Amino acid sequence: MSKAKSTAEQIIVDITPCPIQPCHLRRGQTYSVNVTFTSTTLSKTSEAKVFGILEGLPVPFPIPNPDGCKSGIKCPIQKNMKYSYVASLPVKESYPTIKLEVKWELKDVNNTDIFCWKIPIQITD
Repeated sequence: MSKAKSTAEQIIVDITPCPIQPCHLRRGQTYSVNVTFTSTTLSKTSEAKVFGILEGLPVPFPIPNPDGCKSGIKCPIQKNMKYSYVASLPVKESYPTIKLEVKWELKDVNNTDIFCWKIPIQITD
């Protein structure tokens, strides 16, 4: 996993179950994503954006609840506070079996990345 530009510090990402990388995600299953971080900024809101990177192009990857304030984070987000963002990642039956990279962003009120990370995955049957 790689961490891209983020304003947060001490970012810890846990995808369950994903003991090794690339994560093998089975079609028809839902996975748990937990990101613990320390905020370095203030924000009244937060919104998650998820992309599958296919041949260098970001393709939006829908998640059930993009509102970070309804995903374990008590908003407004305060500076120097530790938060735990919790989300689910459904892998639809219609997704192709493919290797790709997933990019997960949490944006603040100014559309700046609170956190941004990428992880290689393999969608399997």
